[in-house]
This record gives sequence, structure tokens and C-alpha cells, in this order.
Amino acid sequence: MPRPRPPAHPGRVCALTHTSEALRDNPLGDPFVRTLHVWLPPQYDAPAFAEQRFPVLFDFAGFLGSGLSHTNWKGFGENLPRRAARLVAQKKMAPAIIVFPDCFTALGGNQYVNSSAIGAYADYLTQELVPFVDAQFRTLASREHRGCFGKSSGGYGAIVHGMLYAKHWGAVADHSGDSYFDFVYASDWPNTLDTLAKFARPKRKAGPIDVQALAAADGLAEGLDDGRVARFLAELRKKKKLAPADGHTVMNLCMAATYDPDPQAPNGFRLPFHLETGEKIEARWKHWLANDPIHMVRRHAKALRSLRGIYIDCGWADQYHIHYGTRILSQRLAELGIAHTYEEFDDNHSDIDYRMDTSLPFLVDALR
Repeated sequence: MPRPRPPAHPGRVCALTHTSEALRDNPLGDPFVRTLHVWLPPQYDAPAFAEQRFPVLFDFAGFLGSGLSHTNWKGFGENLPRRAARLVAQKKMAPAIIVFPDCFTALGGNQYVNSSAIGAYADYLTQELVPFVDAQFRTLASREHRGCFGKSSGGYGAIVHGMLYAKHWGAVADHSGDSYFDFVYASDWPNTLDTLAKFARPKRKAGPIDVQALAAADGLAEGLDDGRVARFLAELRKKKKLAPADGHTVMNLCMAATYDPDPQAPNGFRLPFHLETGEKIEARWKHWLANDPIHMVRRHAKALRSLRGIYIDCGWADQYHIHYGTRILSQRLAELGIAHTYEEFDDNHSDIDYRMDTSLPFLVDALR
């Protein structure tokens, strides 16, 4: 595979430190002093553009990732600053500023919304980082010239921010963002339950089992942890390397902490499936569905209509079957007459940053 030729003028990446009040005393004890990277296009420092202000894009990284990783060197490919510089040099995209926040957490990430179990990450982005970046750089400091984009959890964050926080964003791009939770999440919970079962106490013994007693164990029918979730998380934090099942298990727990937080519950959130029988707890699952983009569109149609651009795409071989959710999402938008662009491509969920060759110019064009 040929390595892409670097652009003649790559721009520059600035590293800034920000102290967050929104993340101070967050329930996971994660850092509230965070680094963010900001890419400035080559025009930013050119004398001819000394008075020019630029549109701004915020990059929402996927689960287990951080915006900081998107500015690193990338073998057999381009990191995001280099990709943007190439697009600008090829005149496929007008120059823009790109912000790379660090929103990683002890649960592997978040969905870029506020959660009492994780932290106020929507507030961190919209109430703190947006004005912080506007104060530091020559931005076009209004929502009409500011957008967000991301893949997977980041794509979810982008489309949901377009619904819940449209006063801050003028356009959004959602690459393979979580949607249609009945497909995307529910099918993986049996694996998570099997992983968590290894941390149940007392240890299971071969022989007769009183299933009725297991089903009636205190709190399990209400989605409460009997200690196994806490033990799994404690063990996870000690590990030097995640086992294959660990990543998806902590992801599902992070989603529970996002979609069904409860300060009174163990660990600060409830679970959507009975830990022993595996039965779906409908009273808990309804909280998940309330946060599913396909069910949010109608409630937030006015905000979506106010956006200057909505871009959505997904590979039709997505291994998490997200393409079904993005199709439904596009259908819901079309039913309500909400203008958007929806595309599919022949690929899966992994290593699809090349799709930003389409979304970044789309966003910048909408925000100029």
C-alpha cells in the first residue's frame, strides 16, 4: 500500500491545557485538567490571511479513543491533520480549524452527553471548550460556522449534539454512529453477562441450581449490581492488557452509565438485563431507547431543521450492524422533511477515516 505523500504545507498542531470546572469532581475520578490539540491550516499563519477568521470543527473520537490519538503519526495512512491539509491543498476543502478534545474516561470513553455516572461531557464541550477555543484562535465564533463530527461513539455524539445542543453547532457529520439499539447493543449483552458471571460470588458449582432463587436475588430484576460489575471494573483497572472480551464488556457498561444513570444505584447506573437469567428489564431498556437517535429525531426535529448540514454514512458490511440503524435514521429524517445527506460504502466499521475525505469538505462548505 503506497504511503500518502505529505502535503507541502501541513499547517500546525497546537497543544493546549484546559482546566475544566464541568469535569471537576466527576464520579469516575478522571482528570479535570485536560490537553486538547488544535490543528491550524497553513493559511492561518500566512500574512495574506492575517485578519481572516476560520470555521471550526470539533472531532469526537470513537469509544476507547481520544482526539489526541487522531493527531498521531499513522502508518499506511494519514492522521487527521495531514488529511485536512491535503484536502485544503487540493482545494477540495476550504481552510478550517479542527479541535481534538480528550474525552476519555475510566469506562473507556463516553457518548459526549452529560451523565451523573460519568461526567458532564456535553457541558465540557459546549460550555467550556467552545468559548475557550474561540478566545484562543481566530475562529468564526458562532454556531453557524461551527460543526462537529465523529465515528462510532463519536458519530453518535455528533448527531445527538445536533439534536440536543444545536445552539452551539451549525452542521454535524455522523460516521457509523450508534443507532437502533435493539440491534447494535442488545445482541452483545449475552457476551457481557458471560464475562461478568466470572466475577459473581459465591463461585458457581456444578450440580442442581435453584433458578427461582437466582431470579429473585435482591435488586437484579431492577437492574442493580450484586457486586460483579464493581469487581470486573476494579480488575480491569489493574490490567496491563485488555482481554478480547474486556473491551466490549466495559463498552456496554459505559453505555449503561450513559443511558440509565442512577446516583442511588451501585456504580451509579442500572443494567438493562438480569445478571442471572439474561432477561431484558423493560423498565430499564426504555431509558436506553429514549437515547436512541432513531427515536430522538421526532422530538428534536426543530433543532435538526436549524442545522446548515447533516451528513451520515455507514459501511453496508458494518460488523455491528449499524447500517440498519443509519438507514432507519435517514428514513426518519426524510419522513419529517429534514434535509440531510446519507451515503453507504463497501466496508465495515473499522479503519474508515478515509470517509472524512467526503465529510470534512461537506461540513466546511456548510459552515463557511
